[in-house]
Amino acid sequence: MNRRYRYLALSQLVFRTLFLTLMVFWGTSCASYYQANRTFNKDFEAGNLAAAERTLSRQKEGVTSKDRFLYLVNRGLVASLQKNYKESNEFFEQAYLFGEDYRYSLLDGAIEALVSPALTVYRGEAHEHLLLLYYKALNYLKMGDNERALVECRRLNLRLQQLSDRFKVDNKYRKDAFIHNLMGIIYDADHDYNNAFIAYRNALEIYRTDFQPLFGVTAPEQLKKDLLRTAYLSGLDGEYRRFKKELEMEDYHYVPSPHGDLVFFWHNGLAPIKTEWSINFAVIKGQGGAFFFRNDDYGFDFPFTLQNEEERGGLENLHFFRVAFPRYTERPTYYRSAHLSFGGTQYPLELVEDINAIAHKALQDRMKTIFAKSLLRVALKKVSEKQLREKNEGLGTALGLFNAITERADTRNWQVLPHSISYARVALKEGENKVGFQGQNGEDVQGQYFYFQGEKGKTHFQTFSTMEVQEGFHYSFR
Repeated sequence: MNRRYRYLALSQLVFRTLFLTLMVFWGTSCASYYQANRTFNKDFEAGNLAAAERTLSRQKEGVTSKDRFLYLVNRGLVASLQKNYKESNEFFEQAYLFGEDYRYSLLDGAIEALVSPALTVYRGEAHEHLLLLYYKALNYLKMGDNERALVECRRLNLRLQQLSDRFKVDNKYRKDAFIHNLMGIIYDADHDYNNAFIAYRNALEIYRTDFQPLFGVTAPEQLKKDLLRTAYLSGLDGEYRRFKKELEMEDYHYVPSPHGDLVFFWHNGLAPIKTEWSINFAVIKGQGGAFFFRNDDYGFDFPFTLQNEEERGGLENLHFFRVAFPRYTERPTYYRSAHLSFGGTQYPLELVEDINAIAHKALQDRMKTIFAKSLLRVALKKVSEKQLREKNEGLGTALGLFNAITERADTRNWQVLPHSISYARVALKEGENKVGFQGQNGEDVQGQYFYFQGEKGKTHFQTFSTMEVQEGFHYSFR
């Protein structure tokens, strides 16, 4: 009897310990990544960059945590917006090296397969790794260091090759027209017109073959002008004539910019945030150990086979279960359009990168794999619950509670990126140049002026971020 009571007391102690542990886990895991970082997000969206930086700097474990990539790129972006370009690039460089050095570990694989992908190291989305180099290159350009900006060009080219190699089929996000356009702009600023022409030509092609059908983003008129200009300056007469005809720009004539140019990037709104959605699947038994996970509302039907008889028994009595998946929630932009005003002329800021659309597409491209992994994970959880419950009801119940609580989607992403990027090029005049920015939403207009000194052969780079979204008002900053 004493042995029996000791066993019951031990079981109760284990159960209570597990229960308390689960409650602690529940308190930290139920929130999405956005909600878990609400203090930083609130400060950032309000334009209170100093407070946002203080919040990040207090996260001393950020560099070593499973979210270190996001910690580093957030530190880099906040520093850049405060014009601390050197410090910003130090954080972005660490994030870049993380992407280079990261290797998927067996531990992460086991956690993802058996517990939750939200507990693994966040690797970063493909477009996030490209955009951190975009910001890094812009930092160097603003510091006047074209040589180091060109180094980031070469890194961008390698990232683009990796992205293209990842997917061998069409209709997936595997090429980025804007990044090629950016490379052209950087070569252009360094007066390397031949490489600039090649990058512009690649960008034009990708806008046509990928960005327009996938995202509805067409090649901007400024890209076409830059393509013709660099073809002319490179002495590529045949290409110059061919593209004038192909682009229906027979009236185009090269006009030099004796006092330099301004390239202006508008970062509009905020990127989508990952949230969680859950689906109930019915378990349908088939022949030869086969099961089908079915959801009629969405038309999902996934086959699943277990060879082990004991494992099959764990599913035979299961009629349905819930599975959590990630999805993006868009934050619609407040400003619909914008333009620059200079010398009595308006220069429309043309859309070149729809980050919101790319994020949605990138996740969609992976959803089949995510579904398969998630269903397998939940099935294995249910089998393990049944097997443990047969041996010990209390521990089996605790495991079931643990499995239910840890069945969370991975809601992490780089959430302080802009919703979209637009740009314009302006030929400057001698002396001081006053350039106006106007963002428009119906009758509501956002105005801002910028000043640049015209210099022969120099390209000025300027970014401007409007944080407004349709749900409310946020501060704007350069």
